[in-house]
Amino acid sequence: MEKEVSVGVRSNQSSEKMLKILEFLARQREPIRLMDISKFLGINSSTVLRFLTSLVDNGYAAQDKETSRYYLTYKICALSNQVLENVDIRRIARPYMKEISAMFGETVCLAVEKDMKVVYMEVVESPNSTIRSMQRIGNIAPMHCTGIGKLLLFNYTEEDIDRLILKEGMPKFTEYTPTTKWELMELLKTAKKEGLAYDNEECEIGARCVAVPVYDSSGRVMAGISVTGPKTRLTDELIAPRLGELKRIVGKVSREMGYQAFGE
Repeated sequence: MEKEVSVGVRSNQSSEKMLKILEFLARQREPIRLMDISKFLGINSSTVLRFLTSLVDNGYAAQDKETSRYYLTYKICALSNQVLENVDIRRIARPYMKEISAMFGETVCLAVEKDMKVVYMEVVESPNSTIRSMQRIGNIAPMHCTGIGKLLLFNYTEEDIDRLILKEGMPKFTEYTPTTKWELMELLKTAKKEGLAYDNEECEIGARCVAVPVYDSSGRVMAGISVTGPKTRLTDELIAPRLGELKRIVGKVSREMGYQAFGE
């Protein structure tokens, strides 16, 4: 029995070393020497060579014939694309959304962009919810005045925003709705600085939301998760002490979608 456990431990350690080498190669901007990989990772060169040979034999890495340095091939990209095609962000996000809903006692939504509009993909409703006009799976909402919409606009250049305004306009829903490009750009500047966005009665009087971005493997905002409720309950006093935890939980969704923050 002890021998079996020992073999299992060795197997796990080998897998970890292979993953460390793979991740290290993925971060390099140019081919790298065997000795440099060994030195940086603290793995002896013969072990590194064994794993590199396996990666090369299976088409995931290659060796430059002139410099003998190693680099990853695009086969790893094909593998990641296959994973993305089969990943259901709703399945990944839902348990975290339930956790957020319990923490705030309010409805939590997951939405993405489609054709310059916000599309709701998943909703976890709080029993206390009274704000239900937009939060339905499949419903659409404008980008200029919703919390998640502002997050999705992080991906837009100023020229893209000009096209959005030309195509969709900036309809006014309440007295708080931003209706000019300048107002929207100022809101986006604040949202980018804080790493989250608000809807302060911009779509519906009495309704408020705070939204946090979900990033994909390239660092783009692929979706947003928002907490929505009446402004009488979703106050600054309720939100402020929970913001760190909200970002931490949504960050788990990003990591499961392949995002790796700088320094991780």
